[in-house]
Amino acid sequence: MRTLLCRQLTTICCVAVLLLLAGCAGLRPGYERPTVAVSSFRALPGGGALPEFEIGLQVINPNPEPLELRGVSYSISLEGHELIKGVANNLPVVEGYGQEAVTLTASANLLAGIRLVTDLMSGPRESFRYEFRAKLDPGALIPSIRITDAGEINLTGN
Repeated sequence: MRTLLCRQLTTICCVAVLLLLAGCAGLRPGYERPTVAVSSFRALPGGGALPEFEIGLQVINPNPEPLELRGVSYSISLEGHELIKGVANNLPVVEGYGQEAVTLTASANLLAGIRLVTDLMSGPRESFRYEFRAKLDPGALIPSIRITDAGEINLTGN
């Protein structure tokens, strides 16, 4: 009985130490968040029912270790309407102190587009609020990288 209790206590201690070490491995002193910027946005030609868009991102890794992204999920909203949403998993490795271009393809949300057009019909606008959100998954024990870029698109040219 006593031997069984000793084995169970040893097993619990080993598991606790492994969990502690795994938690500490995710803490990387001096680690800087990678940055992501939208570098391009264009409609793709096609005959489908929903328009498709190509979104270009520039991912910058300010750390010495390579950034191996497992996946990304993203959305683009205009005037609070989530018009485009997508995911990708075929992403390049961003070398340490390097940058990479990432191209994403997504379809528009038809119902959100209809709601946006309905809102826009209430009167003319000089600007539009936009928001780009992305969650990059570096995998392993590194927490997800969340990016938000928001602002206004001014149509008056000022």
